[in-house]
Amino acid sequence: MKPLRKIITGMMFGFICHASWAADEFALLREEKIGNLLIDLPEKEVRKAISCKEKRGPDQLWGADGAYHQEWAYADCGITLDMVSDKKQGAKKIASITLFAPSTLNTQRGIRIGSSTQEVMKAYKPYWNKEESDSNQFVAGSIYGGLIFTHKKKKVNGIFLGATAE
Repeated sequence: MKPLRKIITGMMFGFICHASWAADEFALLREEKIGNLLIDLPEKEVRKAISCKEKRGPDQLWGADGAYHQEWAYADCGITLDMVSDKKQGAKKIASITLFAPSTLNTQRGIRIGSSTQEVMKAYKPYWNKEESDSNQFVAGSIYGGLIFTHKKKKVNGIFLGATAE
């Protein structure tokens, strides 16, 4: 009976450790802000936060999550948002944020378009996901929920906050 107890205790410990790691895996996604934008920010607040002209794409049902997604593009500000709702044409909230030139927004740790890759490493090293990063991108957190910095010539040319995989 004792070996079985050890196995069950070990499995429970493993599950608890995995559950706490999984909860922490998305901490950056929940905490990070880009300018005044953050994941799950309601559309009403988005309108207050962005003053550039908005262009909306079609409201589309995604099979991956069963939600309705719509792209809100602000080309003059260098911002694209993936807005999501439970119902077609329903009230939306931010699912992901993408920045590109000429965006002047920065992350909570001061990274913006044009920042050096060294600045990114210094600011986000505790969140660095070496396995998911490569020579063109630095992944902080995870591709399942985190920040992705793309770079060219050792300068940030794109910032993404959200999930790129499910």
